[in-house]
Amino acid sequence: MRLGTRIFLSYLIIFILCFSYPIHRIAADLQSRYLEGIEDPLVDQANVLAAIVGTEMERARFRPETLRTAFDRAYARTFSASIYDFLKTEVDVGVYITDRRGKVVFDSRNRHNEGLDFSKWRDVRLTLGGEYGARTTHRKPKDEALASAVLYVGAPIIVGGEIAGSLTVAKPTTNVNSFIQHAKPRIVWLGVFSAAVAILLSLLVSFWVTRPIKRLTRYAHDIREGRRVDLPDLGSSEMGEMGAAFEKMTEALEGKKYVEQYVQTLTHEIKSPLSAIRGAAELLEEDMPSERRRLFMANIRTEAGRIQDIVDRMLELSALENRKMLEKAEPVPFPSLVRIAIEAKSPIISKKGLSVSVCMEEDIVVKGDSFLLHEAVSNLVQNAIDFSPPGGAIVVKSRVESGKVAFTVEDQGPGIPEYAKSRVFEKFFSLQRPDTGKKSTGLGLNFVRQVALLHDGEVALENLEGKGLRATLRLAV
Repeated sequence: MRLGTRIFLSYLIIFILCFSYPIHRIAADLQSRYLEGIEDPLVDQANVLAAIVGTEMERARFRPETLRTAFDRAYARTFSASIYDFLKTEVDVGVYITDRRGKVVFDSRNRHNEGLDFSKWRDVRLTLGGEYGARTTHRKPKDEALASAVLYVGAPIIVGGEIAGSLTVAKPTTNVNSFIQHAKPRIVWLGVFSAAVAILLSLLVSFWVTRPIKRLTRYAHDIREGRRVDLPDLGSSEMGEMGAAFEKMTEALEGKKYVEQYVQTLTHEIKSPLSAIRGAAELLEEDMPSERRRLFMANIRTEAGRIQDIVDRMLELSALENRKMLEKAEPVPFPSLVRIAIEAKSPIISKKGLSVSVCMEEDIVVKGDSFLLHEAVSNLVQNAIDFSPPGGAIVVKSRVESGKVAFTVEDQGPGIPEYAKSRVFEKFFSLQRPDTGKKSTGLGLNFVRQVALLHDGEVALENLEGKGLRATLRLAV
């Protein structure tokens, strides 16, 4: 499983564990919270009404019928009270009064209850005993959707400093259920919205955390494939420290590998000319005709020159490979640079009787190092000359395509054998020249490739149909 997916799932699990239970509890306890909110004003109502009734009893002016008339008028009222999303149109509170024995002496809703003994009910029994009395009774009407409960809150009626009875205020929770029906969808939608936000934030955090890791991985792939890339910006966190350590490790490994490779290849390439020089020197110690001696001396000079050429080219290539970027980049008129490189080869071109045709767009300007670009172009032209048959033709083109300069050199040589296609850019790999049968240092094309990389470009070789080779150097404009 990818790291980003793990982080996302971890955040998602944490959210579910931390928020699902509280949201579930809030939704489950919603009715209890509403009932608690209702019970508080019912306590006030019960005590206010009990005080009024107690005062009337002390003055011997309490008349149940007078109180009943007031409640009947209240129940008969029509009104429209918009309480948030709930519309209230009638009074639904009820009141009943008992004497000190618990016998009902007044009931605003159910007159037939008068005379009954309510002393067994919790609200009456506790109130008459001097405690807080309250109870809840569930109602089950025919329509189960309207099922509700009635909340009863009692208050003592004090006459002459003693409890003379109890007064209970009853409030059905039908309206509470309506409030809950409106509140629960809001809670659900709030939970869904919170979950969506949490998922989005989890994705963003996952992307934010894994982004520097992906940059570092891409950097490692580029290094492995031989591209010249800078260490990406990883910030100043632990990831940045790891990237810096990674870069230092890469440089150390590359340096070690670089030295090992160069020692091996240099030893291999110099071994052959050294053997030739040693053999010629041993033979020169013997008596031989002067003409043959001159031949061996010439052989020594040739092989020594080959060694010198290898060393010089390796020094140039080594300096080029150790550069991560161009020290100076300036506008270079590319057509002029190509013509100068071809003119420098004119003696060799004339000697082999080659014809060179040039077709270039004249307004091409490349930003880079003119010396390195000249050497790269010169190497490609030299390869075309070396592999062209006497009297052959070389075609040089230069044009802008897809935002890059495409410089091509085509010859009529034998092309690249199948076995050599994957190795032509390796150091010291070289093919025999058709006219001499000798090999070059095998460093020219590798040099061209390094120049191309420094200029954000690339170089490629492809065989032409029939016979010949096309070398293409692409450079950023």
